[in-house]
Amino acid sequence: MINTNVETIRQNIKVSCQKRQRDIEKVNLICVSKSVGVPDMETVFETGIRQFAENRVDALAEKQAHFKDSDIIWHFIGRLQRRKVKDVINTIDYFHALDSLKLAHEIQKRADTKIKCFVQVNISGETSKQGVSPEDLMKFVTELIEFDKIEVVGLMTMAPFEASEGELRLYFSELKRLQTILANKNYNHAPCQELSMGMSQDYQIAIEEGATFVRVGSAFFKK
Repeated sequence: MINTNVETIRQNIKVSCQKRQRDIEKVNLICVSKSVGVPDMETVFETGIRQFAENRVDALAEKQAHFKDSDIIWHFIGRLQRRKVKDVINTIDYFHALDSLKLAHEIQKRADTKIKCFVQVNISGETSKQGVSPEDLMKFVTELIEFDKIEVVGLMTMAPFEASEGELRLYFSELKRLQTILANKNYNHAPCQELSMGMSQDYQIAIEEGATFVRVGSAFFKK
């Protein structure tokens, strides 16, 4: 079933790119494997998927140990407690949830090399979600210039699960607008060329609105 799901996801991505005349090679498909074990990950890996995301430090370490000789690109998504930064930051390729200077300080302290980070933006204003407000984003990114171990490669957001298509397009297009503003500033520490947005229920819309990384989980593993 996973093989069929992967083909469906790939076809959906192709269709969404065609709608906007986008280059499909510019869309990175991340398998969010946080809810499954190694066997299901192996099945996905065998289909050619090479980008995986976890949100728990212990699970990430376990899966990295199993795939230690692979060419997987590892993403850490979701909230990362400052006390756990030392355990994960040097083992991942991308971090998708930078949202405070306190966390930036901890990454700066613990990182051995420059870390590719997405600044998380609470674009919908939900009190239940983490992230920098759109109003504070420019100031926050400017303040990150002092951290030479952090490279802001782009912005990330999570849309409300119950949002309508119109609302989703509004949220995603707004994040694209903010990303474009930042990219045009030509900051060395924040090239901000990428957009991490879209999950299983809305990745097609996110791609149509400019996503370059989509974080798809349950769509891979549904029965």
